[in-house]
Amino acid sequence: MARKSDVPSPYYGEPSKFDPTFRGPISNRSCTDVFCCVIFIIVILGYIALGTVAWLHGDPRKVIYPTDSYGQFCGQKGTPNAKKSILFYFNILKCANPAVLINLQCPTTQMCVSKCPDRFATYTDMQLQYQITAAPWEYYRLFCKPGFNNPTKPVAQVLRDEDCPSMIVPSRPFLQRFTKTPTHEVGMKIVEDYAASWNWILIGLVIALVVSLIFILLLRFTAGLLLWFTIIAVILVIAYGIWHCYLEFSLLRQQPGADVTIVDIGFQTDVTVYLHLSQTWLIFLIALCTIEASILIILIFLRKRVWIAIALLREGSKAVSYIMSTLFYPIITFLLLAICISYFSVTSVFLASSGDAIYKVMAAEPNCMYANTTCDPETNVSKTCPGAQCTFAFYGGETPYHRYLFILQLSNLLIFLWLVNFIIALGQCTLAGAFASYYWARRKPQDIPTCPLFSSFSRAIRYHTGSLAFGALILALVQMARVILEYLDSKLKGASNVAARFLLCCLKCCFWCLERFIKFMNRNAYIMIAIYGKCFCTSARDAFCLLMRNVVRVAVLDRVTDFLLFLGKVLIAGSVGVIAFFFFTHKIPIVQEDVPTLHYYWVPLLEYTCSYPWIFSRSQYQRFDLLFLHRGCSLALLHVLSEHL
Repeated sequence: MARKSDVPSPYYGEPSKFDPTFRGPISNRSCTDVFCCVIFIIVILGYIALGTVAWLHGDPRKVIYPTDSYGQFCGQKGTPNAKKSILFYFNILKCANPAVLINLQCPTTQMCVSKCPDRFATYTDMQLQYQITAAPWEYYRLFCKPGFNNPTKPVAQVLRDEDCPSMIVPSRPFLQRFTKTPTHEVGMKIVEDYAASWNWILIGLVIALVVSLIFILLLRFTAGLLLWFTIIAVILVIAYGIWHCYLEFSLLRQQPGADVTIVDIGFQTDVTVYLHLSQTWLIFLIALCTIEASILIILIFLRKRVWIAIALLREGSKAVSYIMSTLFYPIITFLLLAICISYFSVTSVFLASSGDAIYKVMAAEPNCMYANTTCDPETNVSKTCPGAQCTFAFYGGETPYHRYLFILQLSNLLIFLWLVNFIIALGQCTLAGAFASYYWARRKPQDIPTCPLFSSFSRAIRYHTGSLAFGALILALVQMARVILEYLDSKLKGASNVAARFLLCCLKCCFWCLERFIKFMNRNAYIMIAIYGKCFCTSARDAFCLLMRNVVRVAVLDRVTDFLLFLGKVLIAGSVGVIAFFFFTHKIPIVQEDVPTLHYYWVPLLEYTCSYPWIFSRSQYQRFDLLFLHRGCSLALLHVLSEHL
């Protein structure tokens, strides 16, 4: 008897009947979503025009070289600041405003200096010491506005007029700017660690890449044995981790100071400090026990589905071995994305650096009628407003181009998101078409077309550019809405309106869910486009109905497959990470002389974990989820069917 979830529903149509004459992606196609294709081409041409206009008006020196509050570059020959190459911010915390990304100007006084502060001092302490000796003032004035020489001026007025910073702290330059918080110090050390170990990180990633390739290819012959070995190995490794954490926890509980907690010591840049706390190892112990229990429960209750997923992975490995070019297609996607990201970044920089220096009247008295009006720096505004100054405000202009600069930046972002999603959609449709050619070949490899990947790529570009652009546009609009919501959230952080914050939080959550759903539906719609060559809306409807007719099967098999591949990732990435740990902590005697000395040895370990090779991805296998369902066969028989395709 069929399960309730397997019974056809009139709402989602009848299951497709098996057609023995069907031979994969149809060759008799026509162009789909032509109108969207035309709009997409026009937008690309407009994007090129936007980049050209931004290049004509922008000045990247405003980003490459720091600019002080008077619009002058730091460290440039022929300028008053030729010997002052470092930019000093009076209050760098004000630079956290998202509006800085629009005009690249931080709303605090900035001035060019020749060196960074090497001591801690406050303006109040300096005034007290000035009554005894002038030496503190002579040093402090190096970081005040040029021409300011009144150390007895009241502190409130100095801070109001921003004549001097409220304090100076020992700092070091980074990209010709000061960094002076502990977080910035950690960031500097991380950058230095990357610079010292990038070659070893690259070697480790190449090793993981090779192991991943071998793992994928071996799935064809020993899928069951290899995956069960992986599962058992992960269980044993986690069990060892549980034992080690318990041992460390027990030893630290017997030592003095065992009651010290993470809250007691607060944030520390040296992460090894936390390893001397029993609470840290207790957290590790609980986390590993939870993971171990979850894995065991999944294996016990879904053991039958595990065998089905193994059959799916075995068939996917066969397809990859017959179409080896699919392993390297992500390189094309990476190059296209790199071009797109580079163009977007350059255009953003030129847009943000467009315009001339605009000067505003900074009035000392609140009743000045000319306050915040545009002025000429050569004019003495103090005659009309006593104590007022004409200082640099921002870069801009009064032309239509400058008035709509914010709209142009938003357009730049929207088109960028559209192009990125289109490139990803093109890759998904191309791989789906290539694997569909393999799936419907009755005799393998005799019936597999020549160059299936190139043929699929050509079909996607020639016939379905409009459909891919349509799906990418829908996703880009949702992502753009999320960006706007994040911007509004940053604006409302200091607001006391709880209802507005709650509503914004709900909207962010809803749009996040909507984005995930659209990504899932788009991916399956592109598979249907690759097979049948229909328009986007029809393909999305067919894919949705097909998935809903098999909703339980899809959910369970998809999660189990993800789980098995995740275990493979954990095993390979964890093994490389363990070797890297012993390597960078100088515990391998053979290569100790070549190992760089790092501030944080976890930097390369984190790189191995987060930048795991693209090759070990379920992108090659997820195309089979829909293809297997299309034949209308029971997933319980997949392990039998896969042997006779």
